[in-house]
Amino acid sequence: MSEPLNRLSIGYSPCPNDTFIFYAMMHGKVDLGGLSYGEPYLEDVETLNSWAMKGRLDVTKLSFHALGHVLDEYCVLATGSALGRGCGPLLVAGKEVELAELRNKRIAIPGKYTTAALLLQMLLPGCTNLVEMRFDMIMDALQEGQVDAGVIIHESRFTYQQYGLYCLQDLGQWWEDSSGMPIPLGAIVARRSLGRDNILRIEKAIGDSVEFAFNQPEACLDYIRQHSQELAEEVVQSHIGLYVNEYSRNLGDEGFAAIELFLARGREAGALPESGLGLRI
Repeated sequence: MSEPLNRLSIGYSPCPNDTFIFYAMMHGKVDLGGLSYGEPYLEDVETLNSWAMKGRLDVTKLSFHALGHVLDEYCVLATGSALGRGCGPLLVAGKEVELAELRNKRIAIPGKYTTAALLLQMLLPGCTNLVEMRFDMIMDALQEGQVDAGVIIHESRFTYQQYGLYCLQDLGQWWEDSSGMPIPLGAIVARRSLGRDNILRIEKAIGDSVEFAFNQPEACLDYIRQHSQELAEEVVQSHIGLYVNEYSRNLGDEGFAAIELFLARGREAGALPESGLGLRI
């Protein structure tokens, strides 16, 4: 058995689902299996995606779209993922229009390597007039007429109607209808070079952190509020309820099968490279 490593670098998003999941792990509430971590990097998921392309962090949240580009470097952990049903990105606009009319329109996406961007490309092949911006800027950009439509994620799913926007397509529902599978949104991955024993220690610590959060949700609240873009209590709770579920506890056979299918379809669409490595270490 390999010796545990020290001071691993770790990154996840400031969104309520991630701070809920990682609170206990990063605040000494669970056994870390002899591992220790530096101060976590809480960054927008597209920033984490770009860092993963450079192999910057030992353990990181990233989009499943980005995962398809870094499988040679990182493996998927069974714990901590965002994957489920009824929780996918939404394609929205300031007025109701036919999807076919959007092909040449300016569409905002929350990052080139987000799952949201790949789902849009699957739905509307040949849609190339894409405008990358941080996820929390998209609805303002739509209101100001900077773009014609946008793909929104995270808390925006619960607040877009307050901006006078219309949902043209629930991309997660489209995926579920076409695949029969839950939609893979974000993974927690670890650098393969850490070795199997250490990766399993990390995986267990995250799993224990998820269980702590489910059992003592009130203990996580101050940490969640400290970092959340949206402070309304009902929005925060809805966000956690939607994105943290049994797949966050453990992906299981169905979760891993959904990820394999998502990556396969991304490769068929020409958006992802082939890889000789599997999801697991």
